[in-house]
Amino acid sequence: MANLFETWSLDREIVLVKLLNHRREKVFAAWMDPKALSEWYGPAGLSIETHEADIREGGVWRFDMVGIFEGQQQRFPNLMRFLQIVPNERIVMDYGTRDPDDPDRFRVTVTFDEQADGKTVLTMRQLHPSAKRRQEVIGFGAVEYGLQTLDGLAVWLAGNAES
Repeated sequence: MANLFETWSLDREIVLVKLLNHRREKVFAAWMDPKALSEWYGPAGLSIETHEADIREGGVWRFDMVGIFEGQQQRFPNLMRFLQIVPNERIVMDYGTRDPDDPDRFRVTVTFDEQADGKTVLTMRQLHPSAKRRQEVIGFGAVEYGLQTLDGLAVWLAGNAES
């Protein structure tokens, strides 16, 4: 499966972009702090329960997204494996379930580009294992959920980080 992610393919890609009113060091720091991640990460209405957080190259973040659906609590297990971390510039990770052979696992590259005015353009690029899987995740709302996650980051930064 590693070979699958060696070639980037537009028909397997989802790109999300958010302009944040903070310097890139602050934005990047929000990704590196496990406590911060659990406060802002995830779609609106879901909370994060962290089970393991080793945020470094070669480390993992194992967590559940938890929410109430049709009156019942549901848990969505997640695992991020951090492949590359370039401070204040880039994070590359594999994202999926706890299953090491998860066939739906995808590659995420997050970049942090600071503008002349001190704002940061955060770009999150997802590369899914197939064009079909990309369409499936778009169909169940992955774009909206991803944008909600980035909105959560913006709100968290406004309340917790100096510009």
